[in-house]
Amino acid sequence: MSIAVACPISPTASQGHRLKKMAYGHKTPSPARMRVHVVLHAARDRSNAGVARETGLHLDTVGTWRRRFAEQGMPGPADRKRSGRPPSFTALQTAQVKALACQLPAETGTPLSRWSCPEPAREAMERGIAPAVSASPVRR
Repeated sequence: MSIAVACPISPTASQGHRLKKMAYGHKTPSPARMRVHVVLHAARDRSNAGVARETGLHLDTVGTWRRRFAEQGMPGPADRKRSGRPPSFTALQTAQVKALACQLPAETGTPLSRWSCPEPAREAMERGIAPAVSASPVRR
């Protein structure tokens, strides 16, 4: 059984400066900060096992972030785009529904006492803004 050798990391001076700013910046998200700490420890020629002990992460996680930085540089520790449900409405449709919801109810002929989320949703469908809109996305 062979032991895997860790990817050597040698950030440039500017990369090292940016990594340190990210590692100790107050506005850096916690997961990104942890990844940057892994990269900084790895840049000091520490083994993956040593970095894992110091950071409290799993050995495989340390290896992943070290390898990504070695292959991709600064974009390596960043979050990747995740898959997910595509948006149901375009930005234009969203803006039109927001504008409709901000109008006075008298402009649509609806009394103020009935102007709640279902009314703008129905009005958006009548105006052809979107083929189907329920009250919950209007509420959001």
